[in-house]
Amino acid sequence: MQKRLKEFGLKATIAAKNIGYELRCADPIPMDMEYTRDLGYCAAKYVLGGGNAAMISLQAGRFVPIPFAEMIDPATGRARTRRVDITSTRYAIARRYMIRLRRDDFDDPHELARFAATAHVSVEEFRRQFEALIEEEPPPLVLDAVVEGDPGALA
Repeated sequence: MQKRLKEFGLKATIAAKNIGYELRCADPIPMDMEYTRDLGYCAAKYVLGGGNAAMISLQAGRFVPIPFAEMIDPATGRARTRRVDITSTRYAIARRYMIRLRRDDFDDPHELARFAATAHVSVEEFRRQFEALIEEEPPPLVLDAVVEGDPGALA
């Protein structure tokens, strides 16, 4: 990474680190405490009810045990790769908060010029090197219209 940044005349100090809460650049919040408390509670109930060898997960608002045997790829003996549902609302919101190049950055000539200047390259060169990053960008999040009297409508 440092070599690549140096090509653009940018100097960066990069340190390897195992990340947790830092991934979202914030200290734990009450939701983290609630979520981990609930996971622990459900794990304890699962074990006390006779269950074992499972990971407790949250799926569609419900706590669901996933047996370790279902998580292991028999061919490799390692955990299967779990994919993120990039069509979900939660992913769309999380992606919007990520610091990353987006399609609208390339649509705005002023923003594109700023990025190119930061990288010490022409707009054309910046586009050539980085536009591929947005080729498979999902569409922006669009919420359904709120229907008056709909008990499931957003408040």
